[in-house]
Amino acid sequence: MGKFQIGEFEEVVLLTVGILHGNAYGVTIRKEIEERLGRTVSVGALQITLRRMEEKGYLKSNHGEKTEKRGGRPKLYFTITPYGKKTIAHTRETRNSLWEALPNLVLNLD
Repeated sequence: MGKFQIGEFEEVVLLTVGILHGNAYGVTIRKEIEERLGRTVSVGALQITLRRMEEKGYLKSNHGEKTEKRGGRPKLYFTITPYGKKTIAHTRETRNSLWEALPNLVLNLD
């Protein structure tokens, strides 16, 4: 495995943080994944993945403003780090390379 290897759910989370650029926090990330992919995401799985990706250096987090609506707690916003950007670019290149190598015969569903 290379240094830029990530799992499928990590890839989805990283891409979603990018899509939500500037507005990526737990609730919006979860909602975006569920709406775009029609996939149920548990809060716990998402939080664990976000923390793990932050520890690995793919993401960084920043606290937003405290709000009364959240009981005085700030939202935790996530952004992609330069290392995360390199990782997602590597993942895309790898997937594209595999798709290009796949013979058309394999995809023929007739």
